[in-house]
Amino acid sequence: MKRLTPLIAPAALALVLTGCATAAEEPPQETESGHGSVAGAEQVAEAQPQLVSIDETGDVGLHDLLTDETTQLGQIAAPEALASDGRYAFATTADGLTIVDGGRWSWDHGDHFHYYRAEPALLGTVPGAGSAAVTGAPLATAGGTGVFFSGSGEAVLLDNEALGDGELAESFRIATGAADGVVAPVDTGAIVATTDETSVYDAAGERIGELECEAPSGAITTRVGTVVGCADGAILATGRIDALEIEQIPYPDGAAERAMEFDGRKNRPTVAALSGDNGFWLLDTRAGAWTHASVDAALVEVVAADDADGHVVALDTDGRVRVYDSEGTELSVSEPLVAESLRSGGVVDLVVDTQRAYLSDPADGVVHEIDYADGARIARELTTPTTPFVATELGR
Repeated sequence: MKRLTPLIAPAALALVLTGCATAAEEPPQETESGHGSVAGAEQVAEAQPQLVSIDETGDVGLHDLLTDETTQLGQIAAPEALASDGRYAFATTADGLTIVDGGRWSWDHGDHFHYYRAEPALLGTVPGAGSAAVTGAPLATAGGTGVFFSGSGEAVLLDNEALGDGELAESFRIATGAADGVVAPVDTGAIVATTDETSVYDAAGERIGELECEAPSGAITTRVGTVVGCADGAILATGRIDALEIEQIPYPDGAAERAMEFDGRKNRPTVAALSGDNGFWLLDTRAGAWTHASVDAALVEVVAADDADGHVVALDTDGRVRVYDSEGTELSVSEPLVAESLRSGGVVDLVVDTQRAYLSDPADGVVHEIDYADGARIARELTTPTTPFVATELGR
């Protein structure tokens, strides 16, 4: 069993370790701003999905998925990778992490959502060296966004409320001295996990608890709580930062190759991870359980759709999209879509929402819109305003 050690008096902080019992699922916590609204934003009746595409030189474009309208937003430094929390696109560059605000987001209110539109903007760059591992929060206007810079070994927690106001504000920046790690947001604070130690920090950057997590890799926030991958399974953190509950979810006996990175549809309980070249894990954070599936294809990416049919959308080494059920049974497969992009070493991004998957194809200069529930059918081939050297979907 993992051990959690409080660093301050128990009266000031209640850190609770549980076994494999199911974690209580609650909607993400609201802030005083209420329901995700910010000054100048318009509340709308439905989600406002769009693509952000950035070419090799840093030209940023937006493509509205409802109207097909396109916008050229401006220029940033040349991108190396792209991550997203549903509202923001986080581009790793030589200068650090540049943030693009798509100006569209949703607020999870438990049994319903609120949707917003605002003006898109380039917010600036968070300084840092090396690749940036980004872990978003459940809500774009509350809590924090975690960033770990591998080159400098710095752990940064960005203030999401400030981001919503167009400001780059760091809740904390910690020099860990480690080459690898994750910063996993929990409530207003975060878990900082490196090869040296795994600790809990509050919003002021005070270390208030210690966890055991050997060889941490991969972090994601789900509908239930915050996940950090460990050598022997995962830890799941729920609750307030000053009364945190930590659940350990060990791999089953005889487990296959461990999970290293997690991906899934935003704010759903189940996430997916590769397991070697020919398998994947599903981690159900509601049930506190792992499921492993072996498949006949060599995979490079998997994303859990977490819908009623338990779809897992995968990309294989031939550039095909494959759709599996939770047990690894193949439901459908596409023709090779991004084979040339993969052969040339291009950055191929796959993201899944409630109805579609989006797969960037920099070699052909398009983004494939895929109906993964209908035979992996290509619904549209979208020509973005800038070549999608890196691309993702915003407005989720």
